[in-house]
Amino acid sequence: MAKLYFRYGAMNSGKSTALLQAAFNYEERGQRVLLAKPKVDTKGDADVVSRLGVTRHADFLIPLDADLRSLFHEAAENAHPSSAHRHLPVSCLLVDEAQFLSPAQIDDLMRIAVLDDIPVMCYGIRTDFQTKVFPGAARLLEIAHTLEELKTICRCGKKALFNPRKVDGEFVFEGDQVAIDGVHVTYESLCANCYLEESGGVLLPDAQ
Repeated sequence: MAKLYFRYGAMNSGKSTALLQAAFNYEERGQRVLLAKPKVDTKGDADVVSRLGVTRHADFLIPLDADLRSLFHEAAENAHPSSAHRHLPVSCLLVDEAQFLSPAQIDDLMRIAVLDDIPVMCYGIRTDFQTKVFPGAARLLEIAHTLEELKTICRCGKKALFNPRKVDGEFVFEGDQVAIDGVHVTYESLCANCYLEESGGVLLPDAQ
């Protein structure tokens, strides 16, 4: 039976790079993979973008509340004509920024793994800039067969856990849960000590 995997880590832990490496490894062995990402993740438009500068076009985007399993089957049946492996069955589905998916869509990924017998590898972060868990990440932590943490370090050298948001270079601790990394909005991976130092000792602002 195929499995549902969740590989998670703070920002800059190499999640997209690991996804692209996994895709390369499959294809180097003559197997076909599909890459997907949530439509809400507008960074790179329809591309999966690694901070190392490597990019690859996603095979399909996932709109909010869309039937993910149906999208997967449609993409599997309609391979791009230029694909070297278009005539092969799909050996793996790779999903970037999986935290932005809904719990129902994560359940669809489990069905793809178990009922369609196709491994599904999800990459993403657990918590937002206020240390709250993303709904998609929460569901993955509940049901994924395999959990793997990808580690990165804080500016102080300790293990980074949190993903505080910066707007125009200044840390902010209030706002919408989703704000895509870009020109004005950026993120810095911090350990618990440095996060508390920047937030004034607060972990969950709206709980105060």
